[in-house]
Amino acid sequence: MLKKTILCAALLLPLTVQAQEPKKTTASDLNWSVQASWPIPAKPLDVAQSLDNKKVFILGADAKVYIFTPDGKQLGALPVDPNVNAIDIAARGEMLYLVNSKTNTYTAIDVSFNQKIDVTGAPVRGKVDAPVTLVVFSDFECPWCGKLEPVLAELQAQNQGKLRIIFKHLPLPMHQQAEPAALAAIAAQQQGKFWEMHDALFQTTAWTPNTIDETALRLGLNMEKFRADLGSQETQMQLAKDKTDAQAADVTSTPSLFVNGRPVKDRSLPALQKMVTEAAGGTK
Repeated sequence: MLKKTILCAALLLPLTVQAQEPKKTTASDLNWSVQASWPIPAKPLDVAQSLDNKKVFILGADAKVYIFTPDGKQLGALPVDPNVNAIDIAARGEMLYLVNSKTNTYTAIDVSFNQKIDVTGAPVRGKVDAPVTLVVFSDFECPWCGKLEPVLAELQAQNQGKLRIIFKHLPLPMHQQAEPAALAAIAAQQQGKFWEMHDALFQTTAWTPNTIDETALRLGLNMEKFRADLGSQETQMQLAKDKTDAQAADVTSTPSLFVNGRPVKDRSLPALQKMVTEAAGGTK
């Protein structure tokens, strides 16, 4: 038994020694190059970069967190307590997390940027020159978009003359009928019946290959013109523009809302009303 134990130990010994040997590297194994370099307004104490590589957050010794694009364009700066000594961020930079070494506190801050969204040619519901604009990027097959519609209707009813709602298309790839529905709504817009098609499509509970044609017939559209517009380059370009505008506004999901360019985080009626009231510059 003792001999077997010694033999096993002897067999394992070379393997153990080999596993502990460090791997030798040479300078030629390392590849590196500077991708970006730009000045910082203050002495940096900490840094965090979003996972989508769109934002860089730098904590400065001047008690500010500076936000940059990866190529050094400053997007903004927000003041923090002088004793904040560490920061972190959410995946896309939508939340900023602060650690204060003096007060032993943790603080989470919501971060967003106002967006300039081109609404040229987009359908409008409400007074065209209303002082408050709510832009919604939506998908006709998205269940959450459908559930939001009654909320938006009530919001507009509460703000007659003060609010206009602008619809932008963002059909999501996982919804097979979303893009055909968006094209149908744009084609209906050519006959002045966008909102009628909008309402009918959101009321659809079971999509079939005939849903769009049946809806167009029910709305009394000129079917020859409707089918021509459905496949026209102009219709395709309008949809492509909405998708491009969504990308420029950093929109990746539906429904996504903006009130006078400010991103909406809480889509409840009270929260939306508060934003509309603030944007109108008064109290309800």
